Amino acid sequence: MEEYSQEDWGNHSQELHGYPTDQELDDIPVTKRTLKIKQESSEEAQKRDIMQNIVQILESVQLKWELFQSWTDFSRLHLSNKLAIFGIGYNTRWKEDIRYHYAEISSQVPLGKRLREYFNSEKPEGRIIMTRVQKMNWKNVYYKYLEITISEARCLELHMEIDWIPIAHSKPTGGNVVQYLLPGGIPKSPGLYAIGYEECIERPPSPHMERRTLDPGKEGRVDLETLSAQASLQVEIEPTRIIYCYLGIAEVRTLQQCLFLHFQANTKTFSKDWVGINGFLSQNCIVDPGISPKSIYIKFVEVERDFLSAGSLVECLEKAIGYPLKFNN
Repeated sequence: MEEYSQEDWGNHSQELHGYPTDQELDDIPVTKRTLKIKQESSEEAQKRDIMQNIVQILESVQLKWELFQSWTDFSRLHLSNKLAIFGIGYNTRWKEDIRYHYAEISSQVPLGKRLREYFNSEKPEGRIIMTRVQKMNWKNVYYKYLEITISEARCLELHMEIDWIPIAHSKPTGGNVVQYLLPGGIPKSPGLYAIGYEECIERPPSPHMERRTLDPGKEGRVDLETLSAQASLQVEIEPTRIIYCYLGIAEVRTLQQCLFLHFQANTKTFSKDWVGINGFLSQNCIVDPGISPKSIYIKFVEVERDFLSAGSLVECLEKAIGYPLKFNN
């Protein structure tokens, strides 16, 4: 029998699990290793953000936890073929409050099948849960779920997985009017689309900054005009965020046709009152000299036409983002 040193066994174990050996790690340039770690950290952060968003949705609809007793619970007819948002929870002998272990949108696999994987000890997900119960880390395991339609699943995908696309605009023509320049590649198919705008929140200077500005120190007195200029420069600007303001359903028309109609509306005929999304977009095209229009963004996802009429799509998105859509009244 071939003998291995402790170092050999370490490398052998790494090979069995698909990890690079110590020698292989030494051969990888430091910059590549750093980039890989950063990428993995970014992906983990993104997964945590998505899970927190799913937990927020489950909490907002106030579902009750159900005690897990047997995996056969999930072969029941009413769970077998449904799509759903679901959560797995647990408590301990020391603390009865139920905490989330995991949350997911089961949009591709039926809920019954997905839950069985979490309560089957032969599956990786189920093995983790079984081990924690056996080792008395956990006392009981629970689950909760919210049934969703295919269109609602696509709507949540639109929010959580699809990136915003910025809409460019032309230089002012005819005085103070700009035109939107839609990107290419918008599908000629049915689906869902969202329109948003960039919001920038300004905060007044912090008291510490004010004190530092007002303290002349050894430099002597500072005139009020200089103080005013410094204060205006020191206004702290919050990181920008994109606000959803409209969810569109391209059912009769295609995604391309719907977005074209929104962004090519005649700026000469809009009402000065912001009525609807078209009024908002039209008014945004009229700018004062030296002032840029609001930055507008879109995102979209293709959905089969037959599924678009099912579900409560606006309410679904509003629950996911945590605020009402301004132009979906």
